[in-house]
Amino acid sequence: MEYDIPALPLKYDLETKEVLKQLGRTNRKLAELKGVAHTIPNEHILISTLTLQEAKDSSEVENIVTTQDDIYKADLDLKQSIINASAKEVMNYREALQRGFALVRQNKLLTSNIIKEIQACLESNKAGFRSLPGTALKRNDGVVVYTPPQTLDEITRLMDNLERFINDESLCDLDPLIKMTIIHHQFESIHPFYDGNGRTGRILIILYLVLSELLDLPILYLSRYIIHHKGEYYRLIQCIRDKGDDNQAEWEQWILFMLKGVEQTATDTIRLVKGISILMSEYKIKLRSMLGKFYRHELLNNLFFHPYTKVEYLERDMMVTRQTAAKYLDKIAETGLLNKVKMGKHNYYINVQLCNLFMNNAYVNEQGS
Repeated sequence: MEYDIPALPLKYDLETKEVLKQLGRTNRKLAELKGVAHTIPNEHILISTLTLQEAKDSSEVENIVTTQDDIYKADLDLKQSIINASAKEVMNYREALQRGFALVRQNKLLTSNIIKEIQACLESNKAGFRSLPGTALKRNDGVVVYTPPQTLDEITRLMDNLERFINDESLCDLDPLIKMTIIHHQFESIHPFYDGNGRTGRILIILYLVLSELLDLPILYLSRYIIHHKGEYYRLIQCIRDKGDDNQAEWEQWILFMLKGVEQTATDTIRLVKGISILMSEYKIKLRSMLGKFYRHELLNNLFFHPYTKVEYLERDMMVTRQTAAKYLDKIAETGLLNKVKMGKHNYYINVQLCNLFMNNAYVNEQGS
């Protein structure tokens, strides 16, 4: 059956009893996360470390698999390390997410042009919306499950409608979280680009939460939840399309699935942010004791902004000589707070406890799925 993508807002009353119950739980958890995020004094630490985790997970949804070690080495930009294609894709994702956040924060809008810019960062090209027919979504066995709009005119018309739905609050009075679930489904159905639709669509989720002021920072990422419920995610998206005009029940199931995902992910992220906050406090006490009057907060920020750091980064952040930066890092490594690793002619330094925190959070998440 061909899916006739509806204009938004949808004609249904989607705030059913079940949806409203889940909505209350999800909103409470998001509000808690918004507060907990402020316990990290430097917002760039959270944005940097969490966007890199999301970049890895979101790429994994598309079967672009890489390791934490690969992406942190890519972040170091060591000339000796050959960055594999998967790590490069992950770094592009982080750049796209951070670019999108900067634009939404600056403009207080999430427009088609911003969405195009995000996708251009992801794919390293400026192809824009699809203008040639022939795109179809297929199963692994080659069977076509869905054919998105084929003409540029139709894609542009639907994206214009989506842009208005995202930004014009007078269009409907739905709770922003319900709107977020509709926006994501609508975007994935329009499938406006040749490549990168899934990753762009997941970035839209994050940016819309910031735009609607449910979060101040882009720190809630659904990709890991989607990985763990991948079959259900794609099944629910397709169920709405398959039922055509009589799909109110399918919309409800999709909304509940996504709201539960936000609640679960917020819970996991709260635990992670609290862990980072505690670890930063512990490092601060130890570094102050070790360095005395030579301690500076830029040093602590560096070790948490870059889970893998190097002399050049500390030299830049603390505005000290290369020799002084190397002395700092070597002294800290001697105490076990950092692990010093040699690669070619260069050294880099791993904040092992921070990396373990991310790994343990991923493990707990998997156990709870």
